[in-house]
Amino acid sequence: METDEPVDQNELLEPMAASRRVPLASSQARWLIAAAVLGSGIAFLDSTVVNVALPAIGRDLGAGLSGQQWVLDGYLLSLSALLLTGGAAGDRYGRRRVFISGLAVFTTASLACGFSPTVGWLIGARVIQGVGAAALVPGSLALINVGIRNQDRARAVGIWAGMSGVTSALGPLIGGWLVDAASWRWIFFLNIPLAAAAVWITARHVPESRTTTARGRPDVLGAVTVMLGLAGVIYALIEAPSRGWAPITLTAAAIGATALMAFLLIEKQVNAPLLPLELFRARQFTGANVTTLAVYAAVGGTLFLLALQLQQSLHYSALAAGLATVPMTVIMLIGSPDDHSPLNHRL
Repeated sequence: METDEPVDQNELLEPMAASRRVPLASSQARWLIAAAVLGSGIAFLDSTVVNVALPAIGRDLGAGLSGQQWVLDGYLLSLSALLLTGGAAGDRYGRRRVFISGLAVFTTASLACGFSPTVGWLIGARVIQGVGAAALVPGSLALINVGIRNQDRARAVGIWAGMSGVTSALGPLIGGWLVDAASWRWIFFLNIPLAAAAVWITARHVPESRTTTARGRPDVLGAVTVMLGLAGVIYALIEAPSRGWAPITLTAAAIGATALMAFLLIEKQVNAPLLPLELFRARQFTGANVTTLAVYAAVGGTLFLLALQLQQSLHYSALAAGLATVPMTVIMLIGSPDDHSPLNHRL
């Protein structure tokens, strides 16, 4: 018999998980949320903090517009391409283990970014940063999802989403201040103490959990095709303005589109898909994801172009360019999801 009452998938997958969940008012829950916010916060922060530093990076390392785009988008590419893989790895091999591993990779890559001698080195380190971030973003939410009791989970997710969103919006302001006060390299060194704090809290206060009933082999082919598909399409979009639709950009676009279509076919066939396509039968799920895609595509493009326009055309300092984004920070803080959000109650 069908019902509109949401089913808690975690209880189906982990029958003993409910007994380990804690109320939001408990000290363990506060530590868990602190670890989750720190982990996802540095990942979201690094998606925006670089924007106002791009002109300084371009001057120091001799990077043109395409190189500056890759400094920003190399990180976002590996993050988005591996996001599903990072979440699946946590479910299968242990959420705390994968979360801490992501922090270690992210911190190491941040050091490499800060000491980059060339733009090529910086882009490569940013790609590795994205690999670490792909374990942090889904991992932080998963820790909350399995660690907080059902009646408090919506509020906990709202706190996580609000604080993580604010770190994204604060990125240009923090980056601008660091560029003017010290160097663009310090926007990467800033991650080290934050990640160290997240590792300490997670290791000491967050219990391990995993999906004990995971079946089938890991969806390696799905992971490869989605990475290849996103890489091809994004490469074509970044390089087309400078190279035009040359054979290399057309080939990349074709490979990317083909790989993405293959990914959808693979997800229909495997026993343990990275992305169960039946989720999109729920209109609320589909609508929320399409809206999120549109909003963050607009916000990301706006922050990138705004930072360049303010500094290179209007000759703002990096700090002044960062201050120009403060209204966005305030709006995101006020509009953060709360415990009355219907979407949160469905999570």
